[in-house]
Amino acid sequence: MGALAEAYKHSLLDKQPIPLDYGSVRTLPESHIWLDQSDESPYVAHSTGPISPPVIDLMDPDAPRLIIQACETWGVFQLIGHGIPTKLMEDVESEAEKLFALPVDQKLKALRSPGGGAGYGLPHISPFFNKHMWHEGFTIMGSPIYHTRQLWPQAYQGFCETMVDYQNQLKALTEQLIRIIFKSLNINSEEVDWLKDSQGSSTALQLNSYPACPDPTRAMGLAPHTDTSLITILQSKTSGLQVFKEGAGWILVQPIPGALIVNVGDFLHILSNGVFTTVRHRVVVTQIQRFSAAHFYAPQGDVIVSPVMSKDFGEVPRYRSVSVKGYVETKGKHFEKALSLIKK
Repeated sequence: MGALAEAYKHSLLDKQPIPLDYGSVRTLPESHIWLDQSDESPYVAHSTGPISPPVIDLMDPDAPRLIIQACETWGVFQLIGHGIPTKLMEDVESEAEKLFALPVDQKLKALRSPGGGAGYGLPHISPFFNKHMWHEGFTIMGSPIYHTRQLWPQAYQGFCETMVDYQNQLKALTEQLIRIIFKSLNINSEEVDWLKDSQGSSTALQLNSYPACPDPTRAMGLAPHTDTSLITILQSKTSGLQVFKEGAGWILVQPIPGALIVNVGDFLHILSNGVFTTVRHRVVVTQIQRFSAAHFYAPQGDVIVSPVMSKDFGEVPRYRSVSVKGYVETKGKHFEKALSLIKK
């Protein structure tokens, strides 16, 4: 039995959908049509006008103030002057393109196990929707060697070296941003044990492919959600990401060349007592394939996240203290209701 047939067999047994063989699809299957999702339909009008997330230069002396302002008003911003080498960013996209160009039988050798985090498969949020997304992904948690060897038994080293270097540099950048943000929250970074400990955080790198779509106005690349992270950093050189802005609706983010998109996750929202916006976002597709890479950063599972009390962030907690693991489990069961379930 071939890898594709074997995967479909297990998919039926485990109720674990797998990505389509997108290259062979000529018309949009009923399972991927989102027209009946009303306001979540990807072609609902959205703004591409003057309203857009701020662009911040990390080298600007005023960057800390601008970052805090962006976290409060948008929950997302584009970051330049971040120090991640252009060549490394190009290599990441090139390696992702090579991975997703593999024959479907080959990609399915690295299929995520049911309930597993790493490997090839559909978006992790798929079980919460009754329609499928026009997306395939490859998730790296820790070393990418195991799953990459399934894809390239003899030629996996280049991919692994690029992804490990990228993860290390994004982790360092994320922690630099966290220290800037924590200062505004009057949290002494030197007293945060998990931030000082090199093993104190949990990270994941998600490579995304949004294949060319035969009917993009009726498909969804990634359905609306917020991130179960402290901070997420996205690399995307083409537009497709939309963020929801209260009073303005869905805003298409036009990537600045060389910039990274930084967004506030649920844990930073809780920590700031709801002052920093955990941004709801989604991805639309086009008739041209596009790629992106998202780096998710959160404290380890046993860390307790509690709202910070201050004059600026409120003297009454809006959320209960929660362990990272406990919140992840709540989100895994209740999805977008998770934050409301821990409200005081």
